[in-house]
Amino acid sequence: MRLTVAQALVRFLAAQHTERDGVRRRLITATWGIFGHGNVAGIGQALVEEEGMPFHQGRNEQAMVHAAVGYARQSNRLSAHAVTTSIGPGATNLVTGAALATINHLPVLLLPGDTFAGRPADPVLQQLQVPYAGDVSVNDCLRPVSKYFDRVTRPDALIPAALAAVRVLADPVETGAVTLALPQDVQAEAYDWPEEFFAERTWPVRRPRPDTDELDAAVHAVRTAKRPLIIAGGGVRYSGAEDALRAFAERTGLPVATTQAGKGVLPYDHPCEVGGIGHTGTDTANTLARTGDLIIGVGTRHTDFTTASGTLFRPDTRFLNLNITGFDAHKQAALPLVADAREGLTALTEALGAHRRTRADWFPSKAAWQERTDAAYAVPDEDARPTQTQVLGVLDTLVDPSDILINAAGSLPGDLHKLWRTRSRDQYHVEYGYSCMGYEIPAAIGVLLAAPGRPVWALVGDGTYLMNPTEIVTAVQERLPLKLVILQNHGYASIGGLSEAVGAERYGTDYRHRAADGSFTGPPLPVDLGANAASLGLRVLRPRTVRDLREALADARAATDPTCVYVETETADSVSGPPPAQAWWDVPVAETSTRPSAVKAREEYDRHVTARRRHL
Repeated sequence: MRLTVAQALVRFLAAQHTERDGVRRRLITATWGIFGHGNVAGIGQALVEEEGMPFHQGRNEQAMVHAAVGYARQSNRLSAHAVTTSIGPGATNLVTGAALATINHLPVLLLPGDTFAGRPADPVLQQLQVPYAGDVSVNDCLRPVSKYFDRVTRPDALIPAALAAVRVLADPVETGAVTLALPQDVQAEAYDWPEEFFAERTWPVRRPRPDTDELDAAVHAVRTAKRPLIIAGGGVRYSGAEDALRAFAERTGLPVATTQAGKGVLPYDHPCEVGGIGHTGTDTANTLARTGDLIIGVGTRHTDFTTASGTLFRPDTRFLNLNITGFDAHKQAALPLVADAREGLTALTEALGAHRRTRADWFPSKAAWQERTDAAYAVPDEDARPTQTQVLGVLDTLVDPSDILINAAGSLPGDLHKLWRTRSRDQYHVEYGYSCMGYEIPAAIGVLLAAPGRPVWALVGDGTYLMNPTEIVTAVQERLPLKLVILQNHGYASIGGLSEAVGAERYGTDYRHRAADGSFTGPPLPVDLGANAASLGLRVLRPRTVRDLREALADARAATDPTCVYVETETADSVSGPPPAQAWWDVPVAETSTRPSAVKAREEYDRHVTARRRHL
């Protein structure tokens, strides 16, 4: 079958499927793209030729990857999107999105154009010349953030490259960003392809079961532990292991704390669920962690936010990690249980039999935390301007299990992890592996494509909005009922608070005019982000009080067109605001300084850092 390389690749991708638990799905369900001279005549023409590959028009290359990642996460990694760009800046703009995908173990196929393989003219437009290496291009920036990278420099090389790329995308151990760099001359070159290349292929998504010796050791550890705690991460969700986790927790009576990626694997009101763990977690979960003797990590990477930078657990605490990847299963010098989360939890539950621990010693503190949440959500004056946590509280009264909340950066992830009452397994969508500002709006579009008919909320602060609002135009173009909530607090609220805590005095974190002394301490900038959102095609609602906010959010939830709720928030006090951090996070403070605030912050830092432990 004589086709160009680009035509062959698109046709091949349209024929790839995954299968898990007897359910078959198409793997690459659509392609995002922005066309330039490096891909318009190759991949662009091939997408016109191949009617079986839907196309979405993006506005920013990084945002297109975020949209694809949002789609893949909502699809439990069983389906994904491809992203095509031109050479040069189009390709390098992929790097941030690729890093986010790989860090979060979420599949996305990147198809950047590349400079001529044949080198008829050197350099061509946008080519990076490296004096010591003729085969380097800007696409090599994608190597360290890709789980698989290949450059297709001749037509027949596409066959092994494409098969390898799809293998990685469909493998729950290896998955992440996959890059096939496509020189623009090779894209358009014709070749006689074997028809078998385009045959329908189904890639089984493995569910490895635990090794019997590792399972025996895990059972012994659980049986002999006096105060075990489960930490559930995103691997529970991607495995579809929520029912298995529930059965394990209910059978054993063990409490379940959750990471950002794992929040929602049990509903907030389940008696075993104790809330978020770590720096942004609840007092309930962190108290259990500080007193626990066995931490059972399920599908978690044990990042610094989860472990409070190594200060959360006792020196003699031991770890048992159930994870599909051996790399993560061995962290914290743990007993490894390398297996699919669902299969591992099921095997543990069966092997433990009637073994059970009482919950009486931890349940009361959960009730106390719910009271703290109620206080943060409380509205003493309906005619006042809302605080950020009151915005969350009003939204809490409107949503049901069908709603999906998306966030990634700023102060909101902390408030949400501590306070949000998750009602369904996929309601809570906070990207915190890379914590990338600008993720929320494009990711919401990806989620809307994966879960049509469900209310999808993108929650952003003004700093995040200014980073990447461009895909609003895509939502308008696709007629997607995006529900965007912009919280205007005139600066980087999260980093402002951190800056104050580490002795940097909020320098450079407020959005204000430059004052006469050169500092940014003048009046707030006259920026109207609501007007900006309206100019991009959104219907914008402008509530000024809590009462107005209730009406605006209800209006947005019912809307069938893309809608923005733009609200200026009030600074909360220590009583009505979010609870402070319940565990430490290591941000090194200047060891020497002439500023009293930095000196004091360093003293506090030295006090905390002495609690750091290595679990060996």
